[in-house]
Amino acid sequence: MIITSLHRPMSKYLHCTMIVVTACALLPIVAYASDHIAPGITANIVDPGINERVMNIPLNAGGSIRAVFGSPARPQATIIMFPGGIGDIGLGQDGRIRHGDNFVVRTRKAWNKRGYAVLIPDTVGHRNLRGQRSSARYAQLIEDIIAFVHRQDSGPVFLLGTSQGAIAAVNGAAHAASGDIAGVVLTESVSVMGVSGETVFSAHPEKVQAPVLVVANRDDRCNVAPPQDAKRIGAAMTGSREVTVLMVAGGTTRSEKNCGSLTPHGYFGIEAEVITRISAWLEATIRTASLK
Repeated sequence: MIITSLHRPMSKYLHCTMIVVTACALLPIVAYASDHIAPGITANIVDPGINERVMNIPLNAGGSIRAVFGSPARPQATIIMFPGGIGDIGLGQDGRIRHGDNFVVRTRKAWNKRGYAVLIPDTVGHRNLRGQRSSARYAQLIEDIIAFVHRQDSGPVFLLGTSQGAIAAVNGAAHAASGDIAGVVLTESVSVMGVSGETVFSAHPEKVQAPVLVVANRDDRCNVAPPQDAKRIGAAMTGSREVTVLMVAGGTTRSEKNCGSLTPHGYFGIEAEVITRISAWLEATIRTASLK
């Protein structure tokens, strides 16, 4: 096992250290809104340069799952993003999102502008996903979503999960067939057992074969996602040939709880720089895959 450290210059808000371990129906969105947008946060407004739609993705087990899909004209890849909390973003068939504070939801157009298509699934029937993300049943649901995205012909597919959503991303990656996903990104992962009764370690991280990026904010004070666990999460990915741990710092607090979306746990105030660092890893991973 070879471990290489890469130190980047500290910016005004954020410092990063990278450690590399080698080892349907499509409906146009009419408008977006959120009744949980905090003061000072811009509501979701349709960008005329981005094609954003509501997708109803059929499931092999029956029924469908609703998702929001936004894409630039020529995406270089697609990122399937899994929100934290209970997983319910309150996506209506008309495209309105009732719970838009989560990191992956509020930043989705920033990813689009960097050339990535983004798909964010809601929960089936707006149910609570706590305790279910590491299950075999949810892994099958993710497999159905991955297959659906591949049919959209929008480039290689990555999984990205934040907080509780990181459990879903690990589970999906652990069960993905070889070549189905290009990589997985875990941000502020739940690694300490809490009320949900599951962590990223419950989702068989040792079975993940794709490249992995683990991102942790040194200033995260969420009790179930301690930043010092980032290396332990990376070390658990024994089946992956490439694991990168990216440490960041910064952010401000507007949520009442330390695990809230509008805190350092949700990269509030440092979103642009975190997206830049993750994008650099995504682009490098895509380049490396293209050379094989």
